Amino acid sequence: MFRRRTSPETADVPVEADADDAARTSGKGRPTPKRSEAEKARKQRVRPALNRREAMRRDRERMRADRAKTRQAMNTGDEKHYLARDQGEVRRFVRNYVDSRRTVAEFFLPLILVILLTSLIGIPVVQFASTIIWLGVMVLLIVDLTILGMRVKREVRKRFPDDPGKGHVLYAVTRATQLRRLRLPKPQVKPGTLV
Repeated sequence: MFRRRTSPETADVPVEADADDAARTSGKGRPTPKRSEAEKARKQRVRPALNRREAMRRDRERMRADRAKTRQAMNTGDEKHYLARDQGEVRRFVRNYVDSRRTVAEFFLPLILVILLTSLIGIPVVQFASTIIWLGVMVLLIVDLTILGMRVKREVRKRFPDDPGKGHVLYAVTRATQLRRLRLPKPQVKPGTLV
């Protein structure tokens, strides 16, 4: 009396068979683990530290592994494991732009070391000359980094108009003052290459 009546055309289609076929054909793509294996894996994931020292030791090990992975990525050029400050298309362009040029800034540290050693010589003329050279190098460095910053800002605006442009000049200046061999991520272009 209160049942639904089935029409003759829907009475022939078995509903349960269609649902079973769909469940059988769509799987998760891997076998279901045994209960003991699943519980063991779950316990390892959520295993609490026994004490504060144990928690600190685990954190140190995890951080050490993360640093090693990042360092390896920076040496090999695997960009997905770079630090956040080095990721992105704009930062890659800035790195390549700086690495494709020779600047006074990359020779700054060796020059300062030579100037420091010559200023320790007891001859007043040599000390005076080293002071003058030091002032000249500082002026050249400031001019060189200012020009580099203006060029980087102009190129980033031209090539990436949607980018807010924050921090790219400082990133370029910091990279330019490092010795080429010690730069991380490793340079991908040679000096003189057009970027």
